[in-house]
Amino acid sequence: MVSLYGYTWMKRRFGGIFKEEYIKAQLREKFTADEWQQYQNQQLQKMLLHAFTTVSYYKEAFTKNGIDKESVSKITVDTLHQLPILSKEDLRQYGASTLLSSIREKDGSFFASSGSTGTPTQIMYSHAMHQRWFGIYELRVRNWAGVSSFIPRGMIGGRRILPDAGAQPPFYRYNYFEKQVYFSAYHINPQTAENYAKGMRKYGVQYMTGYAASNFFLARFFKEFNIPAPQLKCVITSSEKLTPEMRETFTSVYGCKTFDGWGSVEACGLITECEHGSMHVSPDASVLEVLDDNMQPVQPGEEGAVYCTGLLNYDQPLIRYKIGDQLILSDKTCTCGRAMPLVLEIAGRVEDTIVGKDGREMVRFHSIFNGLHAIKKSQVVQMNADDIIVKVVTDNRIDKQGIETIQQRIISQLGNMNVFVEEVDDIPLTSNGKFKAVVSHLKRNTS
Repeated sequence: MVSLYGYTWMKRRFGGIFKEEYIKAQLREKFTADEWQQYQNQQLQKMLLHAFTTVSYYKEAFTKNGIDKESVSKITVDTLHQLPILSKEDLRQYGASTLLSSIREKDGSFFASSGSTGTPTQIMYSHAMHQRWFGIYELRVRNWAGVSSFIPRGMIGGRRILPDAGAQPPFYRYNYFEKQVYFSAYHINPQTAENYAKGMRKYGVQYMTGYAASNFFLARFFKEFNIPAPQLKCVITSSEKLTPEMRETFTSVYGCKTFDGWGSVEACGLITECEHGSMHVSPDASVLEVLDDNMQPVQPGEEGAVYCTGLLNYDQPLIRYKIGDQLILSDKTCTCGRAMPLVLEIAGRVEDTIVGKDGREMVRFHSIFNGLHAIKKSQVVQMNADDIIVKVVTDNRIDKQGIETIQQRIISQLGNMNVFVEEVDDIPLTSNGKFKAVVSHLKRNTS
């Protein structure tokens, strides 16, 4: 069944126009800075005109700001600030209705996201949109790291491949058509680590991808318990902040380099690490603005909030979308020669680690809210070794079934713990103004 799903997924991403889009993305890497600017302005105006004429949310929002059809067709990257912001709450509320284009590509599907903001959203992709995105993704994520999607790899992500926390080995499933071993992110602990290594060896895994933290937890257990691990071509991480300790651990355990990156389910921005170790923005995926609290562009070296205007998804355009992450830009150039903007640091993605009774560690819990549309914002808090509090902000009071669903999903990930669901009016930001979707008051026992 996993392989059947993998075949369907492979056709969706790598069929159709994928090869054509990949070649185009490859040719664009030779662009000069001026050519990139011209390209972005052309694609931006095309997207904005489409949004104005086919997406009722934007027609109303733009008109309220004094922007008519003629004006919107003249907006450039430099004048994009004239348009209003799209918030996570706007996307949550209108993403399946007025934020959809009246003229859509065929075979569109919704994908759930909440990421580091705790706000559940739905994103629509058509097959063609998926192929446009993966044409860029394959080149800038996989190929820049010296690998591809078509050689054996391991993945640790959010999909549930085992039914509950107490499942028995193996803690992985093999996707034959994509040569992918999908490892469970929910069962990594000192007792199961050897089985993960067995799966890597069995299927000849050449590189690992997925959640930075989950990959780190696994590699650290390999190191701490002297479990032999295969030597890899690279580790490609995403979703959480990659720390120097993580890089050092991957090098020590797997004997390879790590390549960091930033993206999202919304597919409205991509930042990837090249072979020279620099983090590049992909200007053909989106227009990224990095702004301070006064909505002014930050200077290189300063941290700011990311606002994304996607250039690929015409079914559900995201324009000046506040995605919830922070970046620090760089004014340097890279020895790789690509005239693509550089990022000094991907900031604002550090979450606490929740520890189960058997030593398993997790930082990602967004999937527990899938399908619970009353929830506007959420936070998972570990009080001690036994107790988890899930704080939720809702449109209306969450019903008993919703509470039980959250409790069951948490227990299925962590094992038998006390899970309390607490409705709150709001979830405060940290002292430095950031939102944390996962908070722990429990320290890891390293003895």
